[in-house]
Amino acid sequence: MPRKKKPVIEYRHYSLPIDFPVLLLSGERWKISAIRSEHLHFHNHLEIGICYSDSGIMEIKGEPVPFTAGDVTFIPRYLPHTTYSSPDTASLWAYLFFSPEDLFQHSFKSAYSSFEPNLWAVTGKNCILNKDQYPKVYTLATSVVEELKQQKPYYQENAYGLLLSLYIELLRIHSTNEMLAEQEAEHSLKGDFVISPALEHITKNYMTPITIDSLAGLCHLSTTHFRRKFHEIMGAAPLDFLSRTRIEEACKKLKSTDHSILSISGQVGFHSISSFNRCFSRLMGESPKQWRKGAQAEAQSAKASILEFTGWV
Repeated sequence: MPRKKKPVIEYRHYSLPIDFPVLLLSGERWKISAIRSEHLHFHNHLEIGICYSDSGIMEIKGEPVPFTAGDVTFIPRYLPHTTYSSPDTASLWAYLFFSPEDLFQHSFKSAYSSFEPNLWAVTGKNCILNKDQYPKVYTLATSVVEELKQQKPYYQENAYGLLLSLYIELLRIHSTNEMLAEQEAEHSLKGDFVISPALEHITKNYMTPITIDSLAGLCHLSTTHFRRKFHEIMGAAPLDFLSRTRIEEACKKLKSTDHSILSISGQVGFHSISSFNRCFSRLMGESPKQWRKGAQAEAQSAKASILEFTGWV
């Protein structure tokens, strides 16, 4: 009997806005076809989806779970999934992407060591929340989308408060199912997405020294097998992914702080300014100094436009 073919898993990277790190994808182009993809995919940020019409199937870690209009989906980063609509339909969605750790770090008490659910304990059925069963989740999620679309005065402040309430509600719902799901979920996730512990470790500890051997150990793989599996899923070597993560964090600091480039290079894990400059230029196409100058000018121009539009100048 032939062995069951494992799904291909793709990595999709989204860069968030610097000033308000929440990405909204909405509109008519976000219709999901009825064609079933053979590939699962995952993101570098948490994804919240709102289904506005029709129905279909979302596969989460290979587990098919039905969805319908009014459902809200809650997909932690690095969780493999795919979505397709019922035959002859195209469901309409809006998606929110953000990093809870970055967005809510000043709102959560220090006692909270993790801002996202344990991936081992996530099951597909708990990632799709029906409007009738969870009306508060639906109301909060759709309210965030409307705030970001309409952009009325103080929309960022209001969207932040709504998102924080939504996220806490989602964590509460998840925590009630976590202990029951943990053993079953650990087995299924390790089979299909064995590098998840390495990705989580890089995300949380990019600023510290990280070796391939230590990452392989977290995944319970030999270094050779880990290198091969990581490249197969991510399309990049482990240390290249680490460098990209560090440079992405450096970009946030270059745009949002007045820290020196030397200081930022150390904050994101580089041991010398020369290695930071080389890596930054290779990935961003210009030096950190040039990039910061352009980014700050862009931010200042956007701020001036907003002030003029709202009548504050």
